[in-house]
This record gives sequence, structure tokens and C-alpha cells, in this order.
Amino acid sequence: MTAVLRAFRRGEWRPSLDREPLPGPAGRELSLVPEIVADADRRWWDGTLPDLPPLTRRREHLLSAVELFDHATLAVGGVGEQSAEDFRAALWESAGLPRPLVDRWCAMLRDGLLARGDAPEPDGLLALVALPGNTFTCLESVCDQAERSAGVWVRPSRREPLSAARLVAALLAAGWPPARVGLYPAAQGTLKGLLRLTDRQVVYGGAGLAASVRDSPGLTLHGPGRGCALVPPGMPADEAVPWLLPLVAADSGRFCSNVRTVVCEAPGAARPLALALAAALDALPPDGELPLSAFREPGAAESAARTVSDRLRPGDRVLTRLPPVTRSTTDDMYARPQLALLEGHFSAADASHPLIGHEVPFPFATVLSASPEAVRAITAESLFVYRPAK
Repeated sequence: MTAVLRAFRRGEWRPSLDREPLPGPAGRELSLVPEIVADADRRWWDGTLPDLPPLTRRREHLLSAVELFDHATLAVGGVGEQSAEDFRAALWESAGLPRPLVDRWCAMLRDGLLARGDAPEPDGLLALVALPGNTFTCLESVCDQAERSAGVWVRPSRREPLSAARLVAALLAAGWPPARVGLYPAAQGTLKGLLRLTDRQVVYGGAGLAASVRDSPGLTLHGPGRGCALVPPGMPADEAVPWLLPLVAADSGRFCSNVRTVVCEAPGAARPLALALAAALDALPPDGELPLSAFREPGAAESAARTVSDRLRPGDRVLTRLPPVTRSTTDDMYARPQLALLEGHFSAADASHPLIGHEVPFPFATVLSASPEAVRAITAESLFVYRPAK
């Protein structure tokens, strides 16, 4: 029997004739919302909004929702009653996300909401949040837009729509008015239509997606972070590695804030540091304190790992020694952490190397030494620059 995760439109969970398989076990599908349906829903929204009662105590509702998201049994359209354990099992089966990461990310959602300042003054706009598939911590943008907007439509990643559906169910269970929230799974080509139909948009995605949508009015774009760490002259490897290891490998290397480039500011310092960091990455077990995520789509782990070797230039070396892709005893596929050493002392002209800032859904970093001009060129392209505490 096929289980179909439903869209949430016009205040109800609704199936669709347009579907596609979900990653993971066979027999699970995702309802897709065509652009023509979304267009009709926008007209419905415009007619419904004037009659909706004011929504008060929004922060209180949101805090209740993130607690329910983490711990409660919730009614998710097409899935049925989903417990917290069911949710974690489903994320492992379909997206390869291990329980420690799910627990950590749930806590991050809650802590981020608790750390917010004063609530914004709500406006009358319809917001869209288009989510990535690498982490559900980006659901914080859904909470933000729900607090400030008249309504929010959520476009989940088709690689991992389960967390977005569960948050919608949690909002409903916390008393959020059904008409003010929507779940709009959609094909990639429908995204531009959703941008057109909404008043304010938050979009997550890689460089290709960023280039295709950056001209939309009202858009906040979260693209590649190209995180880098600067290792000052004189910092020994046995001090640098414990600092760098979680920056590279925490959260399975899936965050835009993970370090992708380690820049040694002293000539000749890159090689000994790279050897030590590569050994530390090789020593990470898939289910350790810095757990790895598994890949569920056939060939996905190999494809992701191959993007590193494809970008190597003459003289570059991958120093991690384990195979880039491994299969566990339980038949789970992993892309292992990788570390590349870029030989030489980089000048500003070298800062366009294709491995600098390269983002993949597993722990990966390059190590290089660079001139002050190259350091400035690299950090200028990075949204996250890390320096050791003094």
C-alpha cells in the first residue's frame, strides 16, 4: 500500500494527482502542488484574509509548536498519527539523519526561538519559505515568517519534506489558524511561480538555485556559506586540530556554516596541519560524537564524493586515507570525511581554486597557506570566518 504525504492547502491536508517517490523505503510518495493550483490558492487567500480574526500570542503558539514538534504525537496528513519516535525513524529511513542529529537540531530550533528579541509587528503579507534538504534547522525561518506575516507557505525540499510537514502539524496542534499556514511541495520549476504568488520570500539553496532566483523582489536568499577558518602563524597542529575538527565535521558537515577552507597564514604550515586534521577525520566513526548522515538515494554518496576528486588540480592531494564512500554492516551508505591539501603558497590570483569554499553534504575541507592578499580574497567570499580565541 502506498503512503502519500499530503500538501496542506486552504486549511486542510489535501492529496494530489501529481506525486513523486520519497527517498528511502519503497511505497512512500509526496504530493506535489502544480503552479495552477497554487495560483488559485492565492486568489482564495486574498478573499479569505479580510475575514480572519487577529492572531495573538504568536510567540507563545510557536514555542508550544516547537515543543510538540520535538516530543508529541501529531496528525500528519497522509502519514497519520506520528510519534516523536516515528518521526526520528522516518528521518533515518528516508534522509539518513541519525537520532543524535535530530535531537540536536530540535534543541537548536527551540533554543533559537527562546533567544529571539521582541516579537515583530505582524503585517498583512503572505510569505514563502523554500527549504533546503540538508537540515531542518532552517525551519527557524518558517517560525520567523509565521510570527511576522499574515500567512506563510512552506515549500519543503523534496529530498526531506517530513520535518516541514511535522512542523505544520505541530503549529495546528498548538492552535495556529489553519488558513494562515500552507505546505506546498512542488517541482523545481514551480518555485518561480511560488515566488511570483507570494509577497515576501526566504529561499535556501546552492549556487545554481541562488543564481536563478536572486532577482525576485522581496527575496531573502540564503546561499552557500563558504565557511573558512584562519590559522595564525605559530599555532601548533595539536592545538589547531581540536578547534578545527568540530567546525568541519559537526552536524555531519551539512551546515552552510561548516568550515570548508582552512587557511594557514604562515608559509609551510599547511602540510603538517593537513596531515594531522586528515588523521582526525579518518578516526571519526559514523555513529560517534560527530555522527555522519547516510545517503538513501542510489549513487548519491558516490556522486557527492566525486565532486571533490573532479575539482583537484595538479599537485593537490587528498590526505584522508579511508575510501570516500563506505557501506556499513547494516547496508547504510556513507560519504566519508575528506580533506584536500592544496600545495604552494596561494596568492590572490589563486583564490578562485574550485575546491576553495566547495560545499558538499558531508565533512570536507581544503587546507592551504596563503598570502595576506589571498586571505582577504578568500574571506571576502565567505559568510562564516572563524579565528581561534585568544
